[in-house]
Amino acid sequence: MPEGVIVKALSGFYYVRSGDAVTECRARGRFRRDGESPLVGDRVEFSADSNGKGRVDRILPRRNHFVRPAVANIDALIAVASEAEPVTDPFLIDRVTSIAEHNGCEVIICINKCDVGSTGRLRGIYAATPYPVIETSAVTREGIEELRGRIRGKLCAFSGNSGVGKSSILNALEPSLGLKTGEISEKLGRGRHTTRHVEIFPVGGAWCADTPGFASFDVEEMQPIPKDELQYTFPEFEPYIGSCRFDDCAHIKEPGCSVREAVEAGVISASRYESYRRLYEISARYKDWELVKLGSEGT
Repeated sequence: MPEGVIVKALSGFYYVRSGDAVTECRARGRFRRDGESPLVGDRVEFSADSNGKGRVDRILPRRNHFVRPAVANIDALIAVASEAEPVTDPFLIDRVTSIAEHNGCEVIICINKCDVGSTGRLRGIYAATPYPVIETSAVTREGIEELRGRIRGKLCAFSGNSGVGKSSILNALEPSLGLKTGEISEKLGRGRHTTRHVEIFPVGGAWCADTPGFASFDVEEMQPIPKDELQYTFPEFEPYIGSCRFDDCAHIKEPGCSVREAVEAGVISASRYESYRRLYEISARYKDWELVKLGSEGT
């Protein structure tokens, strides 16, 4: 049975790319009975009839999946930020990078508009993380080739609050897109008044998922991470986890906390730690059974 990747989902049809060919498919009825739906980015087994139409028969194991946008198997999430107007709140970056970490996505920090503003504040915050930090400018093309090299061959999602220049970066990577400022969702199929439509496009040697859901940064709508797992989504905490005085240390107010000591010593960014505290407070509002229910609905 041939295998392929779903590159587009629209009105109950799934478009599966296998090699250079794309086959329009319906999904087997059992998916709906089992409460499972194919997603853009899914690797699937499919069958085709003599008319060139097909059917998705099996979804192969996923590495991750998301609800907004409804995509699977994201390799890398590029958090686009700006120190020029608009200035990005680091908490918005940290909320999304935490979700990416929880779902096994590579994280790339992209500080855009470096030609019109200092990038020192954000660069300083993320210097103590393992994340690559790339300064970009669509005007001077600074950092564009470095970013292209980082994402080549991967399925990516670009995130960032409105106005940070996601469309400009995507145009710089793939001029054929011809995006106008602020029109990412329209070009990539998720306009405010259009039928729900998810698709992935070739961009700069990579594939890009349509990203309005990621880009909205609607913190309250994003699935909270269980509070006991949250510490593992801040990779710079890793050297200190397990060395606190208490085995179940939440790194909030317990005495003898190695994470907080690292913050006080300047080894961990105070800004990143404050984001952790805020995310922990959000997660603590939910009971375990509520998180299980939310988890079954996706991230």
